[in-house]
Amino acid sequence: MNTQLIELRALASKAKNRRTETGIPRVAMVQGEIPEHMLAAVYDPMINLILQGSKSMTVGDRTLHYDPATYFVMSIELPAVGSVHPAVSGEPYLAVSLTLDPMVLSTLLADLPKPVGRYENDPGFSVAAVTPQLMDAWVRMLRLMESPEEIAALAPVYEREILYRVLQGPHGWMLREIAAPDTAMARVSLAIQWIRQYFAEPIRVEALAQKAAMSVSAFHRHFKAVTTLSPLQYQKRVRLLQARTLLVSSAKSVTSTAFDVGYESATQFSRDYARVFGLPPARDAARILAETRGRER
Repeated sequence: MNTQLIELRALASKAKNRRTETGIPRVAMVQGEIPEHMLAAVYDPMINLILQGSKSMTVGDRTLHYDPATYFVMSIELPAVGSVHPAVSGEPYLAVSLTLDPMVLSTLLADLPKPVGRYENDPGFSVAAVTPQLMDAWVRMLRLMESPEEIAALAPVYEREILYRVLQGPHGWMLREIAAPDTAMARVSLAIQWIRQYFAEPIRVEALAQKAAMSVSAFHRHFKAVTTLSPLQYQKRVRLLQARTLLVSSAKSVTSTAFDVGYESATQFSRDYARVFGLPPARDAARILAETRGRER
């Protein structure tokens, strides 16, 4: 497996310190020091394979750490804060990712036997050790960057194999949950889509439960189990992430930004913001802008 890891590092060596497209559908790579504010976001469902260095990911009150030859599965859209670190020997952080497509998963699952179900209290994200078979599928996928004329014919085959290997692993249930339309996770996902679209509006858990076709108690239980957050906490994280983007990209005041993302009190907004990001809004935005200017020099 060391030989495979070395080849993957070489194949991904042209990645930049931001999401770098590979030319292969849904496959991206990243390398180097990534600014902390760029790692605080609502993440799309994905499989993320660490090739070099390490990464920490915090969702709600749970933090996961992963190192080379481990992969991270996120099966639902989650507001998370991450940090990346170089290898002990100094080499930069390096990783590749595959964004999950429910339609591709559904087609694959139709050809597979029905699996063992998930544990009810498992969250919709976790870390696992990569297998030689999974690593080999990734090698063949990234080799396509050197033969772009083969991408259309072979990338779908290698994508199916990557997904198949993950399906056979300890977190395969996550992929099955998001591909099936009537699972608890799929129903929670419907509510999440609404929260993300209307994050600035007041929400009622009863209305969200109705959208998910669940009782209020069942919806709250499943939502918390999958995301580690309550629906209101999830909405708050989305609001704060959007506010951070607005503060950095526009000249709006803290008060105006607070109201734009749905807060009724600028004071409460500032308290919540500092609790999540470590600094009050204005100071945090100034820090991010100063760091950005410093990198551009």
